[in-house]
Amino acid sequence: MAPTHLLHVLLLGGVIQLFFSRSEAGEIGVCWGTVADNLPDQSNVVQLLKQNSITMVRIYDTDAKTLRSLANTNIKVMVSLPNELLNSAASSPSYALQWTKDNVASYYPATLINGVAVGNEVFNLAPSLTPQLLSAMKNVQAALASLGLADAIKVSTPIAFNSLKVSYPPSKGEFKDDLVSVMSPILDFLEQTGSYLMVNIYPFYAYADPSNHISKEYATFGTNPGVFDNGVKYYSLFDAELDAVYYAIDNISGGSVRASLAQAGGRHNRRIPVRASETGHPSAGRVNPPRSMATLADDDSDSVATKENAQNYNNGLIKRVLSGATDMPDVSAYIFALFNEDNKGGPSIERNFGLFYPNMQPVYEVDFVPTMASWCVAKTDASDARLQAALDYACGHGADCSAIQRGGRCFFPDTKLAHASYALNDYYQRNNRASGTCDFGGVGSIVNQAPNLCDPNQASWCVAKAEVGDARLQAALDYACGHGADCSAIQKGGRCFDPDTKVAHASYAFNDYYQRNGRASSACDFAGAGSVVYQAPSKFTCTRTLYLARSCD
Repeated sequence: MAPTHLLHVLLLGGVIQLFFSRSEAGEIGVCWGTVADNLPDQSNVVQLLKQNSITMVRIYDTDAKTLRSLANTNIKVMVSLPNELLNSAASSPSYALQWTKDNVASYYPATLINGVAVGNEVFNLAPSLTPQLLSAMKNVQAALASLGLADAIKVSTPIAFNSLKVSYPPSKGEFKDDLVSVMSPILDFLEQTGSYLMVNIYPFYAYADPSNHISKEYATFGTNPGVFDNGVKYYSLFDAELDAVYYAIDNISGGSVRASLAQAGGRHNRRIPVRASETGHPSAGRVNPPRSMATLADDDSDSVATKENAQNYNNGLIKRVLSGATDMPDVSAYIFALFNEDNKGGPSIERNFGLFYPNMQPVYEVDFVPTMASWCVAKTDASDARLQAALDYACGHGADCSAIQRGGRCFFPDTKLAHASYALNDYYQRNNRASGTCDFGGVGSIVNQAPNLCDPNQASWCVAKAEVGDARLQAALDYACGHGADCSAIQKGGRCFDPDTKVAHASYAFNDYYQRNGRASSACDFAGAGSVVYQAPSKFTCTRTLYLARSCD
């Protein structure tokens, strides 16, 4: 390939313009359940939401005090018409109108209600009401329209993931036979009203079944080789289950969805997006029931319901939602749940989904504003002409492309795709990964797993962020030392004990873990406490690396 140069590429007599734009990102929220007798006052809960930068909540009723507490906070609120009111709303448009006036319109817009969930898992929890579900949704929609709120507030219904008859492999996803005739008109309604399908997705159930042979990393957004199906590689069980729902929608659409989608350059029917109305992971309790009555008293956590798994899942979910994923649709999701709820019935896991204890202390660290590693690469299906145009733009607008000139250390592989990926990523990183700086007229794509960009052996290190505080550093330090890092050198009397500070010890442990895990970007996250650097750190004299002598000097 000739050295890169600026040029104007003409296509059909016109100039290709590199528009910097970004598709709509997903949003992350929480489910604010109240099946407990020890929860804090609503005003304190709202402060907790704000302190943790939580901008979206789902509540399971229309409690007046809760809705008033959320006024003027800019927190988006999904309210619910519960199953016990479904028949009334379905049989009486006037009832639906009055309910909407009293429970929605009277609080909006001070309280930023953006959705009404009509019922909850009706097919499972109230199957006798299934014939009334769509009528109730239509009557609430009509009520919103008569009040001038139909554009701002969407109507949907949350269904359970087990509404699918087949969910693996994702490309075989389809709804249960007896639900096809129900789901078809519901999907039509959602498309006509510009709404979305709500699905409660809990991947840990599939992970907990040993017959599925699912790895912990795949189930909890860890680093893994991925699972391939129908031309797509899935790097999380969540994405595989989400895609199974899309395939089920496609099946009802008779295949026309895929045709229209291919023309739009996407993978799935974006006319009916899927929103994860509940998803999460228990931090304690038993997922699988005891094998005998003799073990009923033993309610300790099993190997699935652990704080570590819950923390990894929910932090991974947040990153997935906020950053998107290659070849996956954008998705918004609500984490279940805000608090551990002590009056929940059923197995012990039901009382251990909370991000916070009722005293508002975190069960584990979750970061709703994560710092996410990302890269910009060129799309493999882009033509050489488009790759060259994007390459020229990047090199001409600030990217350092000297390494991909002939004789440069990144000249090989000498392909348009490799050179374009290098240049696009350099531009993207120099612009602080700002929105739109990886578009390049549709040639660029953001990825969240480190790509092989010319120099896989480039030295990098993982160091601790002092600003996160000692408590988070200690939690991350404990995790690293408990999951493979050799921390003997930072024990009292060890050759790297000094300097005896949390940030120095954490940096040593983080880096040891990072190097042992192949310098995968996710191996230096530590819930936002770690940071990858590309210059040998000098701040800490005892940072172990694979590139420097393994000593403390």
